[in-house]
Amino acid sequence: METFAQGMLSGIGHPLLGFDHLFFVLAVGLGALFTGNARFAIGAYIVAMLAGCLMMSFGIGLPLKEIVIGASLLVVGGILVSGRGLTLPVAVALFAAFGLFHGSAFGDSIAGQEAAIGGSVLIGYLIGLGVLQYAMAMATGWAAKTIFGATEAGAMNARLAGAVVAGMGLFLSLENAEGIAFAALGLA
Repeated sequence: METFAQGMLSGIGHPLLGFDHLFFVLAVGLGALFTGNARFAIGAYIVAMLAGCLMMSFGIGLPLKEIVIGASLLVVGGILVSGRGLTLPVAVALFAAFGLFHGSAFGDSIAGQEAAIGGSVLIGYLIGLGVLQYAMAMATGWAAKTIFGATEAGAMNARLAGAVVAGMGLFLSLENAEGIAFAALGLA
């Protein structure tokens, strides 16, 4: 990649290709719907995710990213399954904390390479990444409320969506545990 536009297109495409990140963004949009200020709750995730990505592009990575990402799906999915809404401060803290790790993972796979190519490519990537994820999360909340009638956290549609997210988190967590076990046994 050599241009701002190429970086932006990469940022737009990246979260669509990783189901762990895609499911988390959708869960953030759904969980934020019931906080009373979805825009702010989603914005907290986006800002933290971009900060984690930018940190990684400068070589400051977070440990155990994949384990925390699996846990993020389990936790947020579990909260949605419970039918209990989050208060805004709790949602902001939770989404931002997990956002740092999701961002660091994005940085691992692409932003570090783009930073070496040029600043305009990295800026394009970050803009594409942030705008797409914000739009996806907001659209998820809108669809849940408008199309599926989920007006409260206990709505069955919201709880079923949470079960899907938690199931993806369980799958990823088991996959991570398997990798750790195999490495410990010298089989990796």
